[in-house]
Amino acid sequence: MTRGGEDTLAEDIGAALEAMDPEAIARYLERHPEFFRQRPELLAGMEPPDRYGSENAVVDFQRFQIDRRNDELDELRNCAQEVIETSRTNMTVQTRTHAAVVAMMHTREFEQLARIVVDDLPLMLDVDVVSLGFEPSATPMPSMVSSNVRTLPADTVDIIVGGEQDVTLYKDFMDDGTVFGSAASLVQSAACARVRPGVRLPVGLLALGSRGLVFQPGQGTELISFLARVVEACMMRVMER
Repeated sequence: MTRGGEDTLAEDIGAALEAMDPEAIARYLERHPEFFRQRPELLAGMEPPDRYGSENAVVDFQRFQIDRRNDELDELRNCAQEVIETSRTNMTVQTRTHAAVVAMMHTREFEQLARIVVDDLPLMLDVDVVSLGFEPSATPMPSMVSSNVRTLPADTVDIIVGGEQDVTLYKDFMDDGTVFGSAASLVQSAACARVRPGVRLPVGLLALGSRGLVFQPGQGTELISFLARVVEACMMRVMER
């Protein structure tokens, strides 16, 4: 059917509806009392009669509209509450991240920096474990030897984070102990960030692990990436000393 034919059909239907006897419409609705329950959207454009009418049907019709408005208000309240809770969570995470950054900026030695990352960041960021590890370097780096730093096999960072990515989130992180050591069995979700402290230092991995579903793909990674950049900057500063 052409567009012109469709317009003509619509006009014919509209004219037929306007010409219908109101009594016929009323009789149809009486035979089909479920009509507005099946087509509630039609009530939006109707004008309800005065609430002090004598018929019980008038009161029921108004109650239907009031109940529907109340449902819409409840839905709006729920949406607003979700936005408020999300904003509070984001502010809390941001505040904790800032505290962690300040702590790392005050370090003067690599061992002190590694200890803050591994021991203090879990409390500051409300996660169960934080791990810092580096792949082998081309030249020996005795100043980076620490009980708080893990030695990672070559190419581990590319395998875990991805060759073209700086941060990867895992809903279910499978670790044989390479990343989180003895805490590997506790970790369910994890955030893994690439650490590139400079051309003279080996590539590393900053990993945050949680026994719950704290991390999962699709979440924002800006703060985790920011933490990794701070670790890089602090490493370059203390290594120069």
